[in-house]
Amino acid sequence: AIVVAVPPTATTSSKLPGWAVVLLVLYFFVLEVYAAVSFVQAARYSGGVTRRRMQAVAVGSLCIGIVILLSIPETLAPETSGFWSAIGLGFSLAAGAAFFAGFATPAFLRRAWQEPELRAFLGRAASLPRLPNTTAIVRELERGAAAATGAPNASIGLWSPDEGVLRFSVLGSSPRLSVANGSEAEELAAGAHELVGRPGDQGIAGRSFLTQRPIFVGNAMREDPVNAARYQASGASALLAAPITAGDKHLGVLAVYAPRAPIFAEDDLVLVQLLADQAAVILESRALIDEAARVQAREEATRLKDDFLSAAAHVLKTPLTTLVAQTQLLERRALRSPSDPPDLAGIRRLVTEAKRLNRLVLELLDVSRASQTGFVGERAPIDLVPLAREVCARYGDGHHHLEVDAPPAVVGELDGDRIRQLFENLVENAVKYSPDGGSVRVALAIDDGEIHLTVTDWGIGISPGDLPLIFDRFQRGKNVDDRRFAGMGLGLYICRQIVEQHGGHLSVSSEGVGRGSTFHVMLPVVTNPAASGAVLSA
Repeated sequence: AIVVAVPPTATTSSKLPGWAVVLLVLYFFVLEVYAAVSFVQAARYSGGVTRRRMQAVAVGSLCIGIVILLSIPETLAPETSGFWSAIGLGFSLAAGAAFFAGFATPAFLRRAWQEPELRAFLGRAASLPRLPNTTAIVRELERGAAAATGAPNASIGLWSPDEGVLRFSVLGSSPRLSVANGSEAEELAAGAHELVGRPGDQGIAGRSFLTQRPIFVGNAMREDPVNAARYQASGASALLAAPITAGDKHLGVLAVYAPRAPIFAEDDLVLVQLLADQAAVILESRALIDEAARVQAREEATRLKDDFLSAAAHVLKTPLTTLVAQTQLLERRALRSPSDPPDLAGIRRLVTEAKRLNRLVLELLDVSRASQTGFVGERAPIDLVPLAREVCARYGDGHHHLEVDAPPAVVGELDGDRIRQLFENLVENAVKYSPDGGSVRVALAIDDGEIHLTVTDWGIGISPGDLPLIFDRFQRGKNVDDRRFAGMGLGLYICRQIVEQHGGHLSVSSEGVGRGSTFHVMLPVVTNPAASGAVLSA
């Protein structure tokens, strides 16, 4: 409400005692101050032009209050009335100018007041296409449109060509939403839902989309009585709508609405159309980014598939060739001399190659399971020291010396089968990539509440450029000769999945090619083994 009080006239004051005039003047002065404070508080919850218009009205109300207050010295000291009247005239002119700016804002002043919010919105426009999803982009566009026009709410309806409908978010944006904290924003978003319909059923906004023209309506319920209930529920009395179009591509419509018509002016249509055009650029940019990401993902998937087929064919070819050749040889011998004793050496070779082929197939299955949460099974307290000694004893030979450096017991809450697979992969790699023989050192320790496992060799090493990629699928060092070192580049990928799904961390260090490498595994430890049950042997 606007309070415009009229100070007591000279006739009135002559009939009242001085103290009564003072009380009456103070009463009207307090009313004007109350009106000014109310407009200031309302301005805090508004933005753009609306905020500045309310601030101007607050200034006008305060000036009127000062004019009323100046009647006190005029009444009590009539000989100085000329001086106080001159001051009062100045404040009266200031009040008139402030009320004019607030209630009948000139076009040039509206543009000046809109410029800061519009400039801020355009400054953020370049970063909007990089937001996580289209919904977040639409929210920011709605906030920017509401702030730039000074409206309480704005909403964007996106066109779905496959369904032939416009999808509006019922929750509009307001300047208050833009300054809400994270939890408030999440609560508001949780209460939002979509309003879906064909453009012809979407009222004035749908009409703007169909005609591809901006529309200004001062009384939406009168202009579109069919959707009056919807406008009333949304608090949309005055409404501005502009199509969001990129070339010949219709993307949607921007609707800015307010509960009172005087918030908008005809020239706000130009601003809303400008905001809609900017929204079209942003949404089209996001669509191009999404399409580029999809193309890149398809290319990456194709590359990985080709790498997989190439690696699998190359690696599986060797044991299959050996199996076929050895089987054919045994068959010819059996046909030629059925009474000869079986060739045990040939049979053992068949068994060895069959096991090798089986392991390669299991690795491929593990890769497909690695992304699943059930890759690591049930856990139990396990002592890793005997497991390390057993694996090292199995892979040791005349060319490689494997040693274990560990305390009497190192216990962790782990999946025994997967941890055994981890040890076997790391130790087998250390032996395989040390073709000239030498030492392989496996060390176990408890460090800062974690199990620290290291496997160190002095073999061919890893180049610095390969270190960041060594744990990826199908990745092998550039210094690895595929004809000399069989493998598909899956072992270390599986190791990383085992460690990470146990809540640990796997890393590697190497001083360079020909200088060996060290793999570091950090795993959680059981601080009180007795509380977790008996310690199992992995």
